[in-house]
Amino acid sequence: MSDDVPVTAAPEGLRGAERTDPAGRPGSPADRPWTALWVTALALPPLALLAAASWFGRWVRPGADDWCFLPAVRDDGVTGLVGTFYLDDNGRIANALLVGAYAKFQVAGHQWFPLVSGVLVLAVLWTVAVLALRRARLRTPRGLPLLLAALTAALFLFVTPNTYKTFYWPAASVSHTLPPVLACAALIPFLLARSRRGRAVALAVAALMGAFLATLSEETAIVVVVVLLTALLLSGRVVPAPDRGFVRRWCAAGIAGTAAGAVVLVTSPGSMRRRERFGAETASLLAPDSLTASLRAFAEIAVTVATTWQYVGAVAAGVLLGLLCRRADGTPPRPPADWPLLTAAAVLALLVSGYLCTVIAYPVFGDRVSDPSANRLWNDYLLLYVILLAGAGALLGLGLRRLTRRTAPAKAVCAALCVLVCVGPAVSLTNLETAMRARAEKWDAQDRRLREGAEAGKRVMPYERLVISNMLEPFSQGGRSYWPGGCVADLYGLDRVTDEARSAP
Repeated sequence: MSDDVPVTAAPEGLRGAERTDPAGRPGSPADRPWTALWVTALALPPLALLAAASWFGRWVRPGADDWCFLPAVRDDGVTGLVGTFYLDDNGRIANALLVGAYAKFQVAGHQWFPLVSGVLVLAVLWTVAVLALRRARLRTPRGLPLLLAALTAALFLFVTPNTYKTFYWPAASVSHTLPPVLACAALIPFLLARSRRGRAVALAVAALMGAFLATLSEETAIVVVVVLLTALLLSGRVVPAPDRGFVRRWCAAGIAGTAAGAVVLVTSPGSMRRRERFGAETASLLAPDSLTASLRAFAEIAVTVATTWQYVGAVAAGVLLGLLCRRADGTPPRPPADWPLLTAAAVLALLVSGYLCTVIAYPVFGDRVSDPSANRLWNDYLLLYVILLAGAGALLGLGLRRLTRRTAPAKAVCAALCVLVCVGPAVSLTNLETAMRARAEKWDAQDRRLREGAEAGKRVMPYERLVISNMLEPFSQGGRSYWPGGCVADLYGLDRVTDEARSAP
């Protein structure tokens, strides 16, 4: 994919301006080969993180809920898992489809999942960046949209208290990491729509994706509705009159689709059972104690995220965008006239959606909802946070460009930050790979032992807990919790597994 963003050619009388920068030198700085070279080079560190993390996926082995999905899909197929989710577990039909898609391949599905999901995240963000800049009629150096996409993906996936649960654990990724990315994917037909048929396709995709997300992740559905409502309310002020009707219909289609999917989810037997099991009925969710505790938990999450300095990389990439983009005639664009309103609305949408996500997760997780071990629950609105930081950086870059012509120091600082923010995640990934490899070796040895024992006719066998990144294993809580020991036994055809730690002499 070429990420140099073309626009409609400038009028003949303006082409001379496109060939001179404000100081009168030939060629805009953004057109120079050196600019494209160093901007593209900045994309290499986050791309290397994505490549290395995907390669480390070969050490992923099942754990927690995966133990239960594997025998279910093996015995009943994907449709059987869909029925179990809808009737008994949680009502998430789309979630069951995606879980079944990787669980169908058993352990290999878990190992390939990081590569497939990493490529998907990068491809979606890169495509959206290219199309959004093209729709805004902005030109950028080659490599800048790729930098924006790669750095956003790296920050979203790896600048986290628990990368394993965000990126490597397929069940958590399907429920909380991929849904916001799929929501971004719905923007692609919207940004491509030019004809009546293209707009009809965009409306249909918005409605279908909304319904899909509602039965995939309740939290992401909330974020989608809040963002679309915000866009709908602001459309009269910030959207040009010729496009206003289409934008409003698109937002309405997305909201309607999400609402329809939510009805399917909420009325499902599985969802009703889950709410009863965790005491998450409407009255419990809206109880003053629950709302207050959720607000306190969300404040703790917000402090943790806001003080994670690596997210400044998104601002740095945005500043580079603001400093290097230009119109078709070669002139620098101005910040939007309503940028204060846009900024306030974006911050409010992020805070409201994040708090609502915490409210619906609190009955299940309690005070643990703000713990680093439960960080996967933050991902539904964390991608929005990173994207908004990049947008804020773009506004800063545009403003700085109007204040001074000496932007080289700012570019150097931003370039350095784009590299520095990748250092910490690289170290963390290396350490995690060592732990994953050690667990994989023990897991494979135990897998062979349990299979050989089952083939020899044994009905009860000891199981060694193999914990990584606070993942649940059988005999947690000091051996008091058996779950998911029953699923382990089902996978190997045993009646029961016992705690090897207690049976050892």
